[in-house]
Amino acid sequence: MADLAFSDADGLYCVVDVKTHRMGTSFSMPNLISVERLATFYEDDQNVFAVLLVKYVADGTEIDVQEVRFLPIEFLNWSCLTVGALGWGQIQIANANRIEIRDKYSRKKWMLELCDAMLSFYPKEVLKIEKRVARFQMVKEFWTNKQDEPGD
Repeated sequence: MADLAFSDADGLYCVVDVKTHRMGTSFSMPNLISVERLATFYEDDQNVFAVLLVKYVADGTEIDVQEVRFLPIEFLNWSCLTVGALGWGQIQIANANRIEIRDKYSRKKWMLELCDAMLSFYPKEVLKIEKRVARFQMVKEFWTNKQDEPGD
């Protein structure tokens, strides 16, 4: 779920996903967390899923760190996030070159936005699955009707 975890003096349990981004690349779409895992984890208000974003420039073997941000996932604006079709759905940064942060954003508001995103995402996935089922019904029919070659 994360690269490291700790409990702080106030009793918050924080899991941290470290995401590095080499600046100057045209595209990067890192996975953050499963939507189901986050929904379950956030049922406890003491839990925090945080992201440590590190942007750097590489020159040969030299690394120059340009920016470091440490924030709970709910401070990431949905305009820079997307959901990938892995398992229940995977929250991803749409493009690591364009991160939009909303400091001190309400977890409740963010989670309701997650619900809206998923309620929009799942019906599209159902349509994709229906097309895939229809495709393989046709493939099966093709192979069912195909003559066996000699020796089969």
